Amino acid sequence: MKTKIYWIAKTAVFIALLVALQGLTASLGNQLITGSLVNLVLIAAVVLGGIGTGLTVAILSPLMAFLLGIGPNQFALIPFIALGNVALVVIWHFICKAKMKNQILNYILATIVGAFVKNGVLYVGIVFIAAPLLLKLPAAGVEKMAVTFGILQSFTALIGGAVACIILPLLVKTIGNMEKRAGLVKTA
Repeated sequence: MKTKIYWIAKTAVFIALLVALQGLTASLGNQLITGSLVNLVLIAAVVLGGIGTGLTVAILSPLMAFLLGIGPNQFALIPFIALGNVALVVIWHFICKAKMKNQILNYILATIVGAFVKNGVLYVGIVFIAAPLLLKLPAAGVEKMAVTFGILQSFTALIGGAVACIILPLLVKTIGNMEKRAGLVKTA
């Protein structure tokens, strides 16, 4: 029971952090800043909270942004953005579970692979499915979506991942020690 409540609290903190960062940076109108911070939170959620937390935050992120008016204004885009987020989280989860000599190598690999997989999922989903088929946008509208959900998405994921590579080793150690002292994880 204690660990379930802890999971809920941890997940809620990541969702709140994500929404706060989206809200604070939305007024800047800079996708590079907002997207990088969103990706950083997604990565931190999966590494520090586990796959359940990561997936929950990944799926709720675009929905919360839409409901708060700080994300895409077309509801049809939300599932595709969520899928891109899920791809990033799943890549990070599985790569970070691999046993390499140096965990930072896992983080670097997850950053690179995750960025390009997320970009591919977003680009295919939005440019080839959502924009032309669901939103029925003309060619100019599809092209605008291609720019928004194109290579810039890789850059935001790479930046978020790079920052994660710097801060996660310390956070993992610190939070792990706190969880052990609180009896929230089993020690071997």
